Amino acid sequence: MTDPSASTTGPDRARFDAQVLPHLDAAYNLARWLARDPLDAQDVVQEAMLRALRYFGSFHGNDARVWLLAIVRNTYYTVRQRTPPDSLRAEFDDEMHPLVDEGPSPETLALLAVDVGALQSALEHLPPPLREVIVLRELEECSYREIATITEQKIGTVMSRLARARERLRAELTCRPREVRRHDVR
Repeated sequence: MTDPSASTTGPDRARFDAQVLPHLDAAYNLARWLARDPLDAQDVVQEAMLRALRYFGSFHGNDARVWLLAIVRNTYYTVRQRTPPDSLRAEFDDEMHPLVDEGPSPETLALLAVDVGALQSALEHLPPPLREVIVLRELEECSYREIATITEQKIGTVMSRLARARERLRAELTCRPREVRRHDVR
């Protein structure tokens, strides 16, 4: 077995370290939310970084962060495809989740809520396609265009999934029992 780092040496390796390594936290954050398990996320990031290092010579873009996040996402789905958990086998149906945007956004609710655990729990309950767009947009602050590039989707699809993710988060956060909401700022 050949060492993938052997193909990237000298100036390329220094360029890789300078352009890609600063985005390691963002890579882990995305992997963590997709995999929903810290150990699985570490495995995904490790595999993604090996792939990024191996193929860095073909990177000619100006945004290494978007390039790396796309690799992390693709690596996650490749790994998940090998051993899909039972809960993730059902396909996400865009028609079953209508696009509705009424009331305050989940971001507003999240800023007002003291209970961060409720927000994390709500994010955990989102299907992967919705969870990934909300994480990329709200936590990693990617633009719609960057998300479309990372997920290989059209911008319209990104926007509709983001709207559905926000609606699902809003519903999840506002339907909690009254005693759970006692810490919410009104």
